[in-house]
Order: sequence, then structure tokens, then C-alpha cells
Amino acid sequence: MSEFVLNAEVRSATGKHAKYVRKDGKVPGVFYAHGEGNVLIAVPKLSLDPLIYTSETHIIDLKLGDGNSKKCILRDVQFDPVSDKPIHFDLQGLRENEKVTIEVPVVLTGGTPIGAREGGMVQHLIHRLKISCLPKDIPAKIEVDVANLGMNKSVHVSDLAVANATILENPESPVVSVIPPTVVKETEPAVVAEEALAEPEVVGKGKKAEEGEEEGEAETKPAAKEEKKEKK
Repeated sequence: MSEFVLNAEVRSATGKHAKYVRKDGKVPGVFYAHGEGNVLIAVPKLSLDPLIYTSETHIIDLKLGDGNSKKCILRDVQFDPVSDKPIHFDLQGLRENEKVTIEVPVVLTGGTPIGAREGGMVQHLIHRLKISCLPKDIPAKIEVDVANLGMNKSVHVSDLAVANATILENPESPVVSVIPPTVVKETEPAVVAEEALAEPEVVGKGKKAEEGEEEGEAETKPAAKEEKKEKK
């Protein structure tokens, strides 16, 4: 694994002073190690970005302003909830003969899996794997070959091996899977009953027709009486 040189300045003030550090384009942080006191530091934001936005783990060679140098790893980063910019970071010191727990990126290799070429979808479920090992054995990344991964198949944590390290994850957890594509069924149009398609009856229409017939009959009756009178 390659080392990343990080130049930092030691700061003494705490609390609200961190706000002024950020206004100056720097990110406040702290270095800590077993048996050593915490060291408050600050680094330019741009120099911290390669450690945050990366697909590899780095051993950091921390250069302090007093000429001191310390080996460490990036343990934690805090981000602003609105801007999503880093506002604080923690560096953990390393000891040559002391194991460290660290999360290492998981990278898929081998190109497109067989199952994906058959129309399946690749699900990368675990992007970082927690392991325990000596500093010299920390891998930059953990590669998973998915070239022969077929449909409905998975690579589990138990299928992986990291040299000189212990994996601290559930062995049964899937790291990557290939699943069939989701089929969306078309909704069939609702069948409308024939009765519902019939012309609706207009309220009062039948009544008016009946009334019309009665009126017609009433109009013809007097005429019939007149015909009888003429015969007489």
C-alpha cells in the first residue's frame, strides 16, 4: 500500500476557533494514538479531499509543523449537513506491532457478470469491508471477481479472503448479487357492465310521455261527442 503525505499545522485553540479555521479554507482535525496525548491540527481542504473521495485505503504520513512525523489512518470525517463539505476529521495513530480495525473499499473486477449479460441486474451490497490486521498488512482495496457470477447467484463475505487479516463481518452477508430484472405487469382495463353502457333514464321523461298521451286522449274525446250529435 502506498503512503499519502499530509502536511498539517498544529493548533492550540478549541471551540469557536474551529469556525475561523474553516473560514481560512482549512479543515480542523485531531490526531490521537494509544499512550499519546491528542494533537489538534488543521489542513487545507484540498489536501484532505484525496483521502475522502477515493476507492482505496491509504496509510497517512502526517507531517506536523514542528518537524514531527506520524503514521496514521483516517478514522472519521464529519460533514456539514447542508453543504456536505468536510468540517472535521480524526486521524488514528498506528503502531507497528498493534492490530488496527479498519474499513477497506470493496472493488468489483472482471467486467460484466454472465448473469448481467443475460439480462440480470448487479447489486453491489457491501462497498466497504471491516477487517482487523497489522498496519503493514492493510490492503489498499479488496477485489471481488464477478466475471462468472450467474443469474440468481451471489458472492458472500465467507467467499472472500484477505491475506493476514480477519474479516469482521457476518459471513452470510452477500457482497454482490445478480438478480433477474423486475417485470412490471400492465394493468388490464376494467370491464364495464353492459347495463352501465345503456342510456340512462331521464327522470320525468316517461311521466311526461304518459301525460302527453292523456292530453291527446282528452283532446279527441270532445270531437267524438260532436260526431254523435251530427248523426242525431
